[in-house]
Order: sequence, then C-alpha cells, then structure tokens
Amino acid sequence: MLRYTEDHEWINLDGDTGSVGISPHAIEQLGDIVFVELPEAGGSVSKGDSVAVFESVKAASDIYSPASGEITEVNEALLDDLSSITPERAHDCWLFKIKVDNAGELDEMMDEDAYKAMIA
Repeated sequence: MLRYTEDHEWINLDGDTGSVGISPHAIEQLGDIVFVELPEAGGSVSKGDSVAVFESVKAASDIYSPASGEITEVNEALLDDLSSITPERAHDCWLFKIKVDNAGELDEMMDEDAYKAMIA
C-alpha cells in the first residue's frame, strides 16, 4: 500500500513495516543531492517528526516520518552514491524502514492519484 504525505514523503506498507522515501517530484525540485542525513535504526519516532535531511545545490529539506513507530533499518547504501537518488529511481531509493505502531495513521495520506492531482 503506497501512500504520500503533503510534504512529499511516501511510505509503502508491507505488513506492519513500511519503507519510507521522498517522491520523484520532491527529488526533481531539490535538484542535485549533495548531502543526506539519515536517522538511526532502533529509534522511535512520531508521525510528523523530522527524521532526515536532504541538502541539494538549491536547498536543505527536512524529511518527516509519515507514521509513528520504530525505525528498524536505514538505507546506508544511499550515502555511498548520492547520484543514485533520481526522480526515476525515487521508489527504489527508500531512506528507512519503520515498524508502524498504528496503520490507521496512513488512512489520512494520499494514494498515488490524489498525490499526482496535488502536484499538478
């Protein structure tokens, strides 16, 4: 189940664990990514918490957790090759995985059609 926030994060829930990243639109708006700060695995976060930072040649952007839960895994491979973070690969470039406390929080988020309508 792929869902989007108004802040351009996405979460793809599989069971009670979701992979989290930023949308192709957000990557396109940022431009060339020069620095990424990811959260620590094992930490608990609440929905809306700032958990990561993306810096580009244009701006720095906080990345917010789309759900409450425990961060179970972080995609350290992204840090080795920031050039792999492209709009075309946005859904492959997950930032972290979270064990979601309350899947009901995702009901407030947009599906892909609603997100595309928002950014149109």
